[in-house]
Amino acid sequence: MIIPAFDFLDGKAVRLYQGNYLNKKFYDINLYERFIDYKKKGVKIIHLVDLSGTKNIANKQLSFFKDIIYCTQIPIQIGGGIRTEKDINTFFELGVKRVILGSSAITNKNAVKKWLKIYGSNKIVLALDINIINNIKKIAINGWLKETNSTLEEIIDFFSSENLKHVLCTDISKDGTLSGPNIILYEEIVKKFKHIKFQASGGVSKLSDIIALKKTGVNSVIIGRSLLEKKFTIKEALECWPNE
Repeated sequence: MIIPAFDFLDGKAVRLYQGNYLNKKFYDINLYERFIDYKKKGVKIIHLVDLSGTKNIANKQLSFFKDIIYCTQIPIQIGGGIRTEKDINTFFELGVKRVILGSSAITNKNAVKKWLKIYGSNKIVLALDINIINNIKKIAINGWLKETNSTLEEIIDFFSSENLKHVLCTDISKDGTLSGPNIILYEEIVKKFKHIKFQASGGVSKLSDIIALKKTGVNSVIIGRSLLEKKFTIKEALECWPNE
């Protein structure tokens, strides 16, 4: 399906270029009007990211997100600085559909395994953001500021024992660039991990990118900057993913 994405830094909609906090662009949008329009058009879920919380877990924008979640009828998945069971419970109590765990899946693997068991695989998305070096998919964490030695395949294998279902995979080199998605990456991982519902993220700039991603077999495509900059409309994007 099509999942519109909004990243927020200090209460403002923003896009980073390849995750770089020094290379950012803010957008002046009426979020509530946009959500109403998306609901009418048939959007099934919206992706929100707390970039303030990602950079510093002490700076979570909880009251800001509480207002957003309260004012929309579209299910929300949210990520950014979610590190503890308390964080997860807080967002579920606010009414989100799914929480997104990134850094914790690497730094606190056993806890994340436990949370998959407690909350169920439909309620948790693992965000596995990668730098591809010599075809090795190395995961980066902490707002992509720290590279790890963990690979995408290792982490999916580790959590598959707890019925991992949802994985958001971003090729960091593509994020926020409008340079086109990494089609080869998604073809490869969809073929390898047939039990995973992959969410593709990064690089979408035109409708043909969406069509190409659908052909890879990914479950969803997350679209941020191209919708914010009106490269195409949400209606046109949804029409590229019929019968969702």
